[in-house]
Amino acid sequence: MRQDLDSHWRRWLNSDRRRPRSGQGNLLATVPAQTRTAIERDYDRVLFSTPVRRMADKTQVFPLDRSDSVRTRLTHSHEVANLARSVGIDLVFHHGVAAGLPEALRDVPALLATIGLAHDLGNPPFGHQGEDAIARWFEINRAEVLDAEPALSAAMKQDFLRFEGNAQTLRLLTKLQLINDDYGLNLTLASLAALVKYPAASDEIDRSRVTHKKHGYFQSERALMDEVWAGTGLAPGQRHPLTWIMEACDDIAYSVLDAEDAVKKGLLSFSDTIAFLRHEAPDDPVVTAVCDAAAAEHKAYRQERLSPDELNDISMQTFRIRAIGALMEAIGEVFIDSLPAMAEGGFEQELVNASRGGRLLAALKACNWQHAYRHKSVLRVELTGLRVIHGLMDAFWYAITRRDDPDDPASQRSTPLAGYLYQRISENYRRVFESPGNPMPIRYREAQLLTDMISGMTDSFAVSLFEEFREVGFRPTTQA
Repeated sequence: MRQDLDSHWRRWLNSDRRRPRSGQGNLLATVPAQTRTAIERDYDRVLFSTPVRRMADKTQVFPLDRSDSVRTRLTHSHEVANLARSVGIDLVFHHGVAAGLPEALRDVPALLATIGLAHDLGNPPFGHQGEDAIARWFEINRAEVLDAEPALSAAMKQDFLRFEGNAQTLRLLTKLQLINDDYGLNLTLASLAALVKYPAASDEIDRSRVTHKKHGYFQSERALMDEVWAGTGLAPGQRHPLTWIMEACDDIAYSVLDAEDAVKKGLLSFSDTIAFLRHEAPDDPVVTAVCDAAAAEHKAYRQERLSPDELNDISMQTFRIRAIGALMEAIGEVFIDSLPAMAEGGFEQELVNASRGGRLLAALKACNWQHAYRHKSVLRVELTGLRVIHGLMDAFWYAITRRDDPDDPASQRSTPLAGYLYQRISENYRRVFESPGNPMPIRYREAQLLTDMISGMTDSFAVSLFEEFREVGFRPTTQA
């Protein structure tokens, strides 16, 4: 079986890039051997890209939070990358994963770190509420924006009515970065395949399947996905095995660390958290072991001269260490057992839920939902985000569609206000939209330029731009 899996790993770790080297002449003969593998260079390409820096001002849970100790999308993504890389190191050095490929010792951890860092890049401002706001705008304006255009297929419409940050991540890295060609950061086929959490189009969503409950690419990237699947030996619609690990590390990171942030914000205490978990899963051995260990350390900390905030803070730090350790160990075990099924496309469970850590993760999610995600302070700012995004979408839609020649995206805007607003759209996004080589229908391209721009914004920039547009006289029309 290991030999059979090694043949799979050769395809799964395909380090070819979509854009071949060209125009180098004899220069390659003078270039020293690379000290990094191609997949290690993928991580560096993502790390130094502009969208990564923008995540420092994008919401994780608490929008527009003024505390520098509460996590943003950037800190969350670095934490996911760290956890995923750690699992990869354990798999290749202690469990013999891909043992027939010496380069896997470096490539498996590097690939997991890359997709962990990149997995949230396409998320719009204000977190998942931003995704909902974009989809709601298209639903409200569906008759005029989508249904009135016969060139749009049902699947094309669903790309926007079910707008998905995961699909935007793939588009961002393959189309919207490095503006001179159609390859973006030109990542390896292995990284692109593993990045796609949901290997389904918007018209292929099946909520009964973990891998298809959302969509992971837009119609504009459908041909790209066929190329990626063919290059990595995956069947169309099949998830890359390492994606299961990234998904699990994402779940672990946000579930454990959102609980830590909720305590830091004073929404509940360490003792409240432990009591909730014990009540939610009183007979689960993993929950009991983690809570017992954290509670014992909490009892010891009480002997110190600590303020209530300090006591909560240090106790949650030790809880975080215990909880993450238990969950990481659990997913490593189940991944090894499930890898043959993954190779055949027959695994359809979330990795943590299939492990002995499943009840701990479920209890943490329930605690966060009740005490953090639905807290009035979070809901109030979510409303601000909805109003801002809808206002910006109204403004940009006006700017995109008010032009002299409807068939020429690059033609002059027909009003001074439309011209001003259009110039506020990022130049590289406009270039992709206006490109004569863009094969998508004009209306699809217009809607996609709108979502490209909104998704690329940070929380603070979105708010300031919304106020700027109001100052120059634009008034939103969509009612949230």
